[in-house]
Amino acid sequence: MNCLVLGGGGFIGTHICEGLLREGHHVRVLGRTQPDKANKLILDNVEWIMGDFSNLETIKKSMMNIDIIFHLVSTTNPKTSNDSPIIDMSSNVIPTLQLLDAAKDQGIKKIIFASSGGTVYGKPSIIPIPETHPTFPTSSYGIHKLTVEKYLHMYFELYGLDYSVMRISNPYGEGQLPDRGQGVVATFLNRSLKNEKIEIWGDGSVIRDYIYISDVVSAAIKLLDYEGKEKIFNIGSGVGKTLIELIEIIEHVANTTLNVNYIGGRKLDVPVNVLDIQRAKKLLLWEPKMSLFEGIERTKLMLK
Repeated sequence: MNCLVLGGGGFIGTHICEGLLREGHHVRVLGRTQPDKANKLILDNVEWIMGDFSNLETIKKSMMNIDIIFHLVSTTNPKTSNDSPIIDMSSNVIPTLQLLDAAKDQGIKKIIFASSGGTVYGKPSIIPIPETHPTFPTSSYGIHKLTVEKYLHMYFELYGLDYSVMRISNPYGEGQLPDRGQGVVATFLNRSLKNEKIEIWGDGSVIRDYIYISDVVSAAIKLLDYEGKEKIFNIGSGVGKTLIELIEIIEHVANTTLNVNYIGGRKLDVPVNVLDIQRAKKLLLWEPKMSLFEGIERTKLMLK
């Protein structure tokens, strides 16, 4: 298939590009920059279009002769999105609507969207959280992701533009840049290797679901040929770990004791978020393969 990866120069995007190329697909990327550490497979085989996601003419150009679009672009993150919800919505939702209009006009077969299983649900009433759980995000980031999901459904119902949504938990792995507002594993590992202080919001009891990047990619590849009626899939490990437990694993892997500073909690942080991944297991025949311990070991090797 001919695949367009929006945000293909980012952490998730570069890994999805690699996965698509290894499966024999043609890959085109629209992004503002080419990754500094792209491997030879990507550099030699990906068609790069440098441009901004918000530019309609660039979007139209990028999707010429494309079958599938992977929409991985987000201009904000959960930590900063509440600083300016207007910017968050205007820079993410409006460009996506332009994308959907162009996609339906150009006969795109399907859009695969990277949503956020860690933010769209809000405070859960049941753990693990199924896709049918009510959605009450506490961050503008989660609201914009959920809004895009709703527009994808509208364009499917009205125009037949197919889609799939990956509600991804907390992805990590090699190539993830530390200290970017997302990616606690990479940030903690990087600071442990540099013997720098780690700051934690709250008392460290917050529980999260961490998934290794290769498992995210395998789910994305499964969705290429999926034609079932369910459109939304939780993509996580299905296992929760507190920040304290995560620190203990990192200390073991890095063979060090971390310098941790606990500061006041944040209202946007829900106490627990662990995804129910049974739908993806049943319908996509997918399940995560990498344990958190092994994934952190692999990530550490790439950070050195």
